[in-house]
Amino acid sequence: MAMSFYCSSAIHTQHQVNVSFGSKNPLQNVKNLIKSFEIPSKSCSPHVSLQQGNWVKLICGASFEDVVDIRNLSLVYTLAGVDCIDCAADPSVINAVNEGIETAREIVSIRRPWVMISVNDDEDLHFRKAEFDPEDCPSDCSRPCENVCPANAISFERENSTMEVPFGSYQKAKPKMQGGVITERCYGCGRCFPVCPYDKIREITYVRDAMATAELLKTNDVDAVEIHTSGRQTNLFKELWDDLANSVKYLRLVAVSLPDTGDATISTMNQMYAIMEPHLSCFNLWQLDGRPMSGDIGRGATRESIAFAVRIAASSERPPGFLQLAGGTNVHTVDGLKKRGLFRTHITCAEPNHLQSLIGGIAYGGYARKIVGRVLSSMGSENGVTGIECHAEHLLKALKEALHLVGSVKSYNHPNGMQR
Repeated sequence: MAMSFYCSSAIHTQHQVNVSFGSKNPLQNVKNLIKSFEIPSKSCSPHVSLQQGNWVKLICGASFEDVVDIRNLSLVYTLAGVDCIDCAADPSVINAVNEGIETAREIVSIRRPWVMISVNDDEDLHFRKAEFDPEDCPSDCSRPCENVCPANAISFERENSTMEVPFGSYQKAKPKMQGGVITERCYGCGRCFPVCPYDKIREITYVRDAMATAELLKTNDVDAVEIHTSGRQTNLFKELWDDLANSVKYLRLVAVSLPDTGDATISTMNQMYAIMEPHLSCFNLWQLDGRPMSGDIGRGATRESIAFAVRIAASSERPPGFLQLAGGTNVHTVDGLKKRGLFRTHITCAEPNHLQSLIGGIAYGGYARKIVGRVLSSMGSENGVTGIECHAEHLLKALKEALHLVGSVKSYNHPNGMQR
């Protein structure tokens, strides 16, 4: 699905994007901000970022499928200099990511981030949706699910219906609930499940189709794949890998996302690497998923991801591949790594005179979406469904938020400071 938004002139967004704003360019402040950070000149290839330890990945969400938000998030974070954008393995979502990237590159000449798609080998927290029938909800419910949802994926409307009574008079019937879960916005965080006072919310899990994913990997729109696995066994991982193996040669990076399973983690990682190695013709990465989908909760959410990274980085028995933090990552993660001596700490590789960072970088999901999502929500309330490049003042606000986060890893230096 291609999206077209209109500013003062049309934006055609199918991999060739022409952005025109007339003689007075309202995006000049955006361009000036990017220039002051020297982002285009400082940007290197994503692979080099991994080696240097300043790789940044935006996680749109393996189940998040709101293509308008995904497009705008991709645009903002491309301008901020991320190395990779991770999204659902769905053609319309992939297209939205690429449209956002190309629109950003029409605004400023900047390096293209890699596009990654996420798949799973079994049931996984990242591959689920919440579901309930709003008509089952009592009209006097306080709707805690709506309040706790970080994605604004639950919405209610009360419909005051009328009923006919004798002699032609009418009276209001009991209001009915409409709405419920906005499926494309739900990314499976699960925070609504325990707060429902009537236990009405169900969990719907799914596994991405391996053969469909294999076909997506062959396209020019995808650069990387991430396999989410439980880390408890490898037979299902092998089945999925066997289905994808012939498509891996088209990729620049293969990532495996796994939780901390204690003493068994390193052994499982080595088993999975042995499965991948015969067909692995590109770089590989281990995503250390500390506390899934929690980075927007608060400062402490990042502790588990840092502790996970500390333990895996210290092991001499871990398999080859870059290490990257995820799960609970937020604006406090870099400080946590610095305290542990892991931020951009380099080690000698097998190649002579070659150094590589012990931790390749950080992936940001819920927190990254939250800080820019506030701007997108405000823009949507004022202007409806639109491209953020059509509203320079909102783009500038969103970009400042993104730069503050990405810049903490990239070590951007603003000559005059920056007011967020």
